[in-house]
Amino acid sequence: MTGSQPWHLSLARFDSRPSAEPVHGNLGQVRHVVLVLSGKGGVGKSTITTELALALKHAGKKVGILDVDLCGPSIPRMLSMGRPDVHQCDSGWVPVYTDTQKSLALMSIGFLLEDPDEAVVWRGPKKTALIGQFVSDVAWGELDVLLVDTPPGTSDEHLAVLENLKKHRVDGAILVTTPQAVSTGDVRREITFCKKTGVRILGIVENMSGFVCPHCSECSNVFSKGGGEELAKMTGSVFLGCVPLDPLLSASIEEGRDFTQSFPDSATFSAISSISQTLLNSLQTD
Repeated sequence: MTGSQPWHLSLARFDSRPSAEPVHGNLGQVRHVVLVLSGKGGVGKSTITTELALALKHAGKKVGILDVDLCGPSIPRMLSMGRPDVHQCDSGWVPVYTDTQKSLALMSIGFLLEDPDEAVVWRGPKKTALIGQFVSDVAWGELDVLLVDTPPGTSDEHLAVLENLKKHRVDGAILVTTPQAVSTGDVRREITFCKKTGVRILGIVENMSGFVCPHCSECSNVFSKGGGEELAKMTGSVFLGCVPLDPLLSASIEEGRDFTQSFPDSATFSAISSISQTLLNSLQTD
């Protein structure tokens, strides 16, 4: 590893010009790249990304998460990573590993900010430049799956990710929605975005589908249910499954605990495990 000083990002000094020629080979050992998208904020996209990564890790896969939600990087907290130093090696930035076996790697702007409370107030060119560096300059090493957690919408960040991944195949995207029509309507626009940009839709996940009672574990449809499944039928997409609103999952995310390891007998675990296995089967038979 070259240099012992940690790397921090100065928002005031960050150069929005494209970096030098990309480091070829940083994605060369990444077998599959999957985008996690949603047209709506607050649907639990980062939660689904985190839980899928953990489920794939426990299935024996090497997994990476690239967090390109530059204005709201929440995955470091969800994985209880704090603010570790990011170092550089000859190939670029070294990702942060969540375990000693290095089976789950993460890169996020949350690790690079000198002040965690500092707002990222950037226009498109600066966002595009940093995402370009994230895609080309992170030394991921050998990964089975790289999950790319994106912000809501169809804006600069999404286009920048696709533009910078041109030289490396993107397997497709998982779309996350909640059952309500106000959410599925926005996800329909995300489906249109995927079609326009040539991104294959691997499937739709309906999150917050019902509420799991913390006392009896019965799942009740407090809000609604089935919107994501109906959207999948309407658009000819694969329906990957439902994940309920579970207080145990919420608490695990807040505390940075591994839900899939803590509650292996829960219905929510079964749902997440089934979704991850369906995704894995889709990638392996592609």
